[in-house]
Amino acid sequence: MSTSSQFLSRRGFGRLAAGATAAIGAGALGACSRGGGTPSANTPLRIMAINHVWSQAVRRRMKEFEERVGRRVSMTLLTADQLASSYNVKLNASGTDVDVMMVRALQEQPVFAHNGWLADLTDRVHGDARFDWQDFQKAPRGASETKGRVLSVPVVTERPALYYRKDLADPPRTLDQLMDASIRLTDRGKGFFGYVGRGQRSGAVSQWSSYLYSYGGDFVVDGRSGIGSRAATAAYEYYGGLLHRAGPPGATNMSLEQAMPIFAQGKAAFYIDADAIYSSFLDPGVSSVRKTVGFAPFPAGPAGARPHNIPSWSLGINTFSRLRDDAWEFIRWAAGPDMAAELQAAGIPCARQSVWSDSKTLASFPPDLAEAMRVNAERGIGHDRPQVLQVGRARDIVGRPLVAGILGKPVKPVIRDADAEFADFLVRDNRHKES
Repeated sequence: MSTSSQFLSRRGFGRLAAGATAAIGAGALGACSRGGGTPSANTPLRIMAINHVWSQAVRRRMKEFEERVGRRVSMTLLTADQLASSYNVKLNASGTDVDVMMVRALQEQPVFAHNGWLADLTDRVHGDARFDWQDFQKAPRGASETKGRVLSVPVVTERPALYYRKDLADPPRTLDQLMDASIRLTDRGKGFFGYVGRGQRSGAVSQWSSYLYSYGGDFVVDGRSGIGSRAATAAYEYYGGLLHRAGPPGATNMSLEQAMPIFAQGKAAFYIDADAIYSSFLDPGVSSVRKTVGFAPFPAGPAGARPHNIPSWSLGINTFSRLRDDAWEFIRWAAGPDMAAELQAAGIPCARQSVWSDSKTLASFPPDLAEAMRVNAERGIGHDRPQVLQVGRARDIVGRPLVAGILGKPVKPVIRDADAEFADFLVRDNRHKES
């Protein structure tokens, strides 16, 4: 079950995910602190975060923050599934035993906002000149708002990068060039493919989004399904055709974990996926292309180059927290300009525009990758999936035509069915938002 589906229980239009409570343990609900009372000086600030290089780097520097606020900090790092299950239990119970929450602005935030689980940060971000809210990249900054309220602060951003073999081809500047070069370089008899990418029904949607935008489409247009438009149809046909004609067998089962090793092992000429994974291709322990891999911006389609530029992880404050001021101090510190510069200099892509304009903070990235990231960020769209409450269900519907195209089947009939299903879905989803 998707993360968003797990959280649709509080307002009565969805059921608590089966097994979610069990994943935390039978006593977890009882352990969730509820109610009032003034926290003492010994009450720790509790942070729940994804186990990620950003979180690990911040935790190593936590003593500095504890000295700054005079309070002990407890920071728990979990997998994405563990984090989702923990939030499901704690927030449904109005628990006060988590103060700062690391969330995905495009995944959990819409549901958390609907349920009233995220504190409104609008006045704090706009009223703090030192924090400099306008320094955050425009697209991730916009994705942090729900109904005009700032509910999270982006800390890690992500764009698609074009990974290519410098010894085989120049980087294609357009999607037409990418298609032509991918087909030309494919040699199935030798197990070599012109292009590799995600093809799994739901998982491919986020990467396909950049193709959709570059063809001039979007998932939702004027509140209605946009996946049946001419632009979306062309994007479906392009992406399906690319993997069908130049991709490896079994592409419809490929997520990031299956696609990435194919390029790393030297079995593909081109690969478009998250720029955050670039180090995998420079690691001599797993990559055979570290001396031949190149990095380039997303190629242009009929509507230009319009890749996504999203906040992959953000920080928010639990609305039930009794330490909101200290929680905000943590966000000011962890997402502040000094920390962003320090972490980006260590190779962790951050959300502030200033760190992308400073040669010192870009020194740890390969120069062509740093330039590709900068260009993609400037052109970027702030979402890579439908902006709905039940994100997992939406991705499943939108991904169906991708699978048909990759398998070489007629795409237009599948698009018509998916468009009708997505239109019905949006009606129900909008009713939930209004309830």
